[in-house]
Order: sequence, then C-alpha cells, then structure tokens
Amino acid sequence: MKKMITIAAILAVTPMDASFRSKGIVDKYRMYQLDFQKACSQDKDPSKKVMQAIEAEQLTTIRYPADGKYFGDWKQGEKIAVSGKGLTWKDKTPHNNGGGCYNCHQLSHHEIAYGTIGPSLLEYGKQRGNGEEMVKYTWGKIYNAKAFNACSRMPRNGDAEILTEQQMKHVMAYLFDPNSPVNKK
Repeated sequence: MKKMITIAAILAVTPMDASFRSKGIVDKYRMYQLDFQKACSQDKDPSKKVMQAIEAEQLTTIRYPADGKYFGDWKQGEKIAVSGKGLTWKDKTPHNNGGGCYNCHQLSHHEIAYGTIGPSLLEYGKQRGNGEEMVKYTWGKIYNAKAFNACSRMPRNGDAEILTEQQMKHVMAYLFDPNSPVNKK
C-alpha cells in the first residue's frame, strides 16, 4: 500500500514542479501562466471579446505615481533601459532590475545593437509631446502593456514588480526629456 501511495504521489507531481525550485528571490510559481497569459499562448489568437475583457481587467492594475510626478532622471533611465540584469536566483533583491528595453526597442541614434520586436522609440517625446494624456498613456504602457494590447510581448514592468515606481520615473524621463539621447540626434 505504501508503495502505491508513493508512486501515486510521484505521478501527481507536474513536470514543472519536478524541474524547477524556488531559490533566492526567484519563486518557481512565476513559471505558471496567469489566465491572460494562457489565453495568449494558444495556437490561435483569443477572440476580440476575450481580448477586450483581458485589457479591461489589466487596466485596473495600473497604479499611477503616488506623488503625481511621472519623471525622474533620464540618465538613470538610460542605465535602466540598457540593463537586462535582474530577476535571477543570484540577485539579492528584486529591486535592482534593469528594464532590458534595448532588447526590443531602438531608443538612441547612437545605439547599434537593439531589438526590433517592439516599435522604435526614437524621438519618442519629441514626436509625441508631453501632454498629460500621452504621459499617462506611456506610464500605463510601461506599468502594464497588457491593458492596451492583451497579448503584448512587453512585460508588465510595474504590475509584475520588475521595476520600482522610481525606476519607471527614470525610464519615463529617458523617453520624454528633450536632452535625453532618445530625443536628440
């Protein structure tokens, strides 16, 4: 009887549970997909109705800056955008992550290595201006891109606590400041 229970227990362990373990700041449960991630990982796109429901739900997760200020130091923002560091078991804290923005976006005329999964963000602030609506939209997009495109490949930087509020302010400054390399040639 004991052997049967042990075998049954072994068979009940999922491959994910058997293959991964929590270590340091990394919790193995982040490997499990949330409902919206499951919907976007199917062999066909979710229906328009499902996409709209996901976006509406994700929109409720966005938290705007507590102090009402959206901008930090663009030079710090550049460092965050360039860095892909963080979220590994070796990290001592989850609050020193980079944004890894260059993995998917072109942000500077001087950068020669950048990804093209996301749109170019060259001259982001220069082209779009810094009106309240654009600033809030950009904050929301960085905080949780799924609120604007349910199956976006962009990470939920704020919602998933990849970046802190202060780091997001620095990235915002990098995108909007007229003296930032994003907006200068």
